[in-house]
Amino acid sequence: MGKRILILDDDLGVLEALNEALSYENFDVRIVTDIDSFYLVLADFQPDLIMLDFLLNGINGGEICHQLKVNSRTRNLPVILMSAYPRVFGSLGNYGCDGFIAKPFDLNDLIEMINTYTCAV
Repeated sequence: MGKRILILDDDLGVLEALNEALSYENFDVRIVTDIDSFYLVLADFQPDLIMLDFLLNGINGGEICHQLKVNSRTRNLPVILMSAYPRVFGSLGNYGCDGFIAKPFDLNDLIEMINTYTCAV
């Protein structure tokens, strides 16, 4: 398998599409829909890259990104934030993320971004 990607989103349709597309591109993908599962999978799976939805049910993906970036164990882990509301994201700051992609996104652009951030891992 290829590089490991952990994706947190509360939209099952988005998760299923990303899982299928990225698995087809030979990435090893784990998907989660809630923050508790996210931290459990993060510890066990040890991803090479994390993708976070910016607006999650009850929590801000940007805050999760910030927590990852200030933690000495996860600060070097590339994080891509994604959102269907890029203006909201732009107005609130980037939370230390390595990349941002607006939904809906072009799959080729996403794969290129993932490859950019995982090639040094």
